[in-house]
Amino acid sequence: MEDTEKKQMVRDILLQVVMILFFLVTYLYMHGLPQKLVAWLRLPRGRSVRAKRHFVRGAQLLVQARTSKRNGSSSFDSLANEALTEADQSIALNPRDAASYLLKAMILDLQGFRTSALDAIDAALSPLAAKSLAKEERGDALVKRAELKMAVSERGGGRVDSVVADLTESVKLNPKNARGWCLLGECYEENEMEEEAKKAYEEALELEPKLIVAEEALKRLSSS
Repeated sequence: MEDTEKKQMVRDILLQVVMILFFLVTYLYMHGLPQKLVAWLRLPRGRSVRAKRHFVRGAQLLVQARTSKRNGSSSFDSLANEALTEADQSIALNPRDAASYLLKAMILDLQGFRTSALDAIDAALSPLAAKSLAKEERGDALVKRAELKMAVSERGGGRVDSVVADLTESVKLNPKNARGWCLLGECYEENEMEEEAKKAYEEALELEPKLIVAEEALKRLSSS
């Protein structure tokens, strides 16, 4: 008799559990929660795909804007602004992707907004986004940041203190960047560090034998 009562009790408990689950599932479906959960789980991938689309579109518009500017076309401003909008949308969807910040920096630089371009590269090299860049890509981004710092400093921006540090790090990360070596040579030369400048220019010429700036600099240093 006791066994029968125990079995009946177990069945009653199982029945109650099944009923609770049934009502819970019904409640969730009534409020659309499963669909929302699936959408939430898919959101990161969906955002990433949309971010890449905006990035590709922005890069295409940047190429068109460059061509337009070179040809003196009146469509330059609209193309550049469209490209900037695409870059911003890509960043909004995936703020951890440094490529979108670098795209934005190139667009702003093309428009002549170098301080804003520098801010965009700073964002690309921030801890949040820099992990998405390969070692060589970080090196190239540091070279671009150094170029912008040098350009801004000419306008009284006073941001040249870290240029040498950026360039030194850049050639460590990407020793095949001739532009990085050449800029580093220029910085050394300005600081009257002739031996360091010669070595940097020589590295640049070894990578690009026809790099006239480095060749002329070496001649200048040898004759001084």
